[in-house]
Amino acid sequence: MEPIGIAVIGCGSISGVHLQAISKIESAKLLAVVDIDKSLAEKSAQLYGCTAYTDYHEVLQREDIEVVHICTGHYLHAPMAVDALKAGKHVLTEKPMAESDAAARIMLEAAETHPDVQLGVIFQNRYNPASVMMKKYVDSGELGRLICLKGMVTWFRDPDYYETEWKGKWATEGGGVLINQAIHTLDLMQWLGGEVASIKGSISTDSLEGVIEVEDTAHAHLEFQSGATGIFYATNSYKTNSPVELELIFEKGMIQLKGEHLYLEQDGTLSLLSEPTASHLDAKSYWGLSHGAQIEDFYVHVREGRLFWLNGPEGYKAFKLVMDIYESSRTGKRITYREPAVRN
Repeated sequence: MEPIGIAVIGCGSISGVHLQAISKIESAKLLAVVDIDKSLAEKSAQLYGCTAYTDYHEVLQREDIEVVHICTGHYLHAPMAVDALKAGKHVLTEKPMAESDAAARIMLEAAETHPDVQLGVIFQNRYNPASVMMKKYVDSGELGRLICLKGMVTWFRDPDYYETEWKGKWATEGGGVLINQAIHTLDLMQWLGGEVASIKGSISTDSLEGVIEVEDTAHAHLEFQSGATGIFYATNSYKTNSPVELELIFEKGMIQLKGEHLYLEQDGTLSLLSEPTASHLDAKSYWGLSHGAQIEDFYVHVREGRLFWLNGPEGYKAFKLVMDIYESSRTGKRITYREPAVRN
């Protein structure tokens, strides 16, 4: 069986994780890389033995390319994904789906209109061993009903981080800490907590005022359809990238995640459930451990003709929460989807 032909669009820092992951998949073959910066494209092409392009439209015309990875600025995700889907290519895009809700909806519509190809969205932290274990505790009911949960992201980005042309601007990045860094934690919260009934939040620019248009700090209060409550806080105004924290309170115990260390507290006893495993993709620590696992899983689904579970509609869930926190902050109102079935 011939390997699946692949192109990676965008040769910035995150592309290295994708390129290394692809190189480890026997059923996949990297054929092309694309970047408007010719030197970046040529550097990646030389490292991985493929062809460099500066125009992604040329890649979409190649019949031997079946899958396109999108690793570009947020504002390019939607037009590139739509073009690729229309060209009959499977698409795996970095988060967030797009820079605006309208653009994300166009992507979803294109994927629905072209059911023979798949749209996958990167949320690699769902594949972390600790995340998988937390999900099993939630689904099994072993600890009883989930009562409340919280997520905390306290990171640091200095002005130099925003020297990239598209970052720090509403039109091109679509937001700040929420849409770029903390969306992963929001995704885990909704994945673990279940369907969200309502959300109210606010954003501010606390330490990067005058440097960026967008927010560096955000908080939100979530009500889940199950009756559980969630609180969320994120900032890029700390002076270090502290481990992400998640806490889940159940009727019969508590699970705490700090970085990739997962703890269970039950009957007054604290036990370690999971420790970090090493990433072999030269990823930055705050990117998590599991890009490779998600990318490989995507190719298994493509190869077997099965619908990838972290598809467009699934990837849209956390994105929509981000958009609604922005809307709630603008209006000062709670966004309600439906009333909780049970209130704690």
